[in-house]
Amino acid sequence: MHSHQAAPLDWLPFLLVVLVTFEYLAAAWLQRATSAGWSLWRCGFFLLGSALLAIAFWPSLMHWAHGDLVGHMTLHLLIGMLAPLAWVLAAPVTLLLRTLPRMWAKAVVALLHRRFLRFVTHPITALLLNIGGMYVLYLTPLYALSLHNTVLHYAIHLHFLLAGYLFCWSILAAPDASMHRLSLRFRLGVLFASIATHSLLGKLMYAEGFPRGTGHGLDEIQAAAQLMYYGGDLAEMLLAVVLLTLWLRRPVERRERLFFAVD
Repeated sequence: MHSHQAAPLDWLPFLLVVLVTFEYLAAAWLQRATSAGWSLWRCGFFLLGSALLAIAFWPSLMHWAHGDLVGHMTLHLLIGMLAPLAWVLAAPVTLLLRTLPRMWAKAVVALLHRRFLRFVTHPITALLLNIGGMYVLYLTPLYALSLHNTVLHYAIHLHFLLAGYLFCWSILAAPDASMHRLSLRFRLGVLFASIATHSLLGKLMYAEGFPRGTGHGLDEIQAAAQLMYYGGDLAEMLLAVVLLTLWLRRPVERRERLFFAVD
């Protein structure tokens, strides 16, 4: 890894993660002082997600990954798959609604039920944004363009984070309540489709040398493709384990309804 003198803008993603984490912990502390309380487990999950993002957004690591495809893929796993899962398990939307004044909380609920947000939080839409975005990035010149465009570079990482969060939330539909009443079978089916399409992309990259026009050698591209293939499978299987664990923790009489529920 080459030394790199970080510019002030390079610290912005890292500092934003620190700020969001401070706000979450402050809100959690306020809730713990009330009769409703707030789970320390949820705080732990949020801290875990923040730690993964802080590592990924550390300027020198970001600079290394910007010119190394294996490093880029490592950050993709952290930013787009592992950190979002941890943050979803921290139930930030529930904490926000409990902390805000009633008028503002009602405004947030109304916003969450707007047609656009219902659309992007549906599992199929979230799948297209998440995995579809990867196909567009790696099978088109977009990744090569991001190597020479700072704004595009950061926009791609922001997309990873948001799309990853939406996908994890849409599949788990918990602990923050989902806006869709979809069966466990349906959500598992979407998750397995994600695993299959993610694996297919890794195979395409390995066999065909994508992304092209980047200056990366074939060995580096194939190493990154293998990391996507195996690392992505592990992350998505972890999501499946969490989904089934949350389902099994529900009362037995509710499981059958959730298994067959439809939107």
